[in-house]
Amino acid sequence: MAEFFDALDAKHVGMIAKQPVFFVATAAADGRINLSPKGYDAFRVLSPTRVAYLDLGGSGNETHAHVMADQADRGRITIMFCNFERPALILRIYGRAMPVLPQDRGWDELARHFTMISGTRQIFDIAVESVQSSCGWGVPFMTFDAERETLKKAHRQTDPAAWEAKVAGRTQSIDGLPVRPSERYVSDE
Repeated sequence: MAEFFDALDAKHVGMIAKQPVFFVATAAADGRINLSPKGYDAFRVLSPTRVAYLDLGGSGNETHAHVMADQADRGRITIMFCNFERPALILRIYGRAMPVLPQDRGWDELARHFTMISGTRQIFDIAVESVQSSCGWGVPFMTFDAERETLKKAHRQTDPAAWEAKVAGRTQSIDGLPVRPSERYVSDE
């Protein structure tokens, strides 16, 4: 049975802290719905009504495009965590997101909550509007073996100037929605 909450409580925060993966969903008025898995130590609960996550360059920038296209509706976003161990639980955070890029005012305040990962292109700052928990009884038991280091390794081996030139040309999503590219390469070194 689903339960709704106005904010994250201590039980929710504890469950989130144990999860090695989370999922991000967004949609613009037209085009594809985006659903992306996220890993690494990239999610933070900043308060019961505010969360944020590091977003690394990868296959696209759909989340950015969707929340910016949706600014009339203030950047709708859903974050989902699944507990693959005991107790069974699914936790969804419904909120409004704003991408904060390294060149933006507000970057330094958000970035201090994270250990930077090479290739970070933005931090999504999310105002929590509601939280939903549900049983998760249909989610299988799974164990976490290790993070894949491939994306981090690829970003560490990238020349910052080449990376910046590459992302400067990426100004559209898959569906042709505009995105703001990062003007600065972020490194964990």
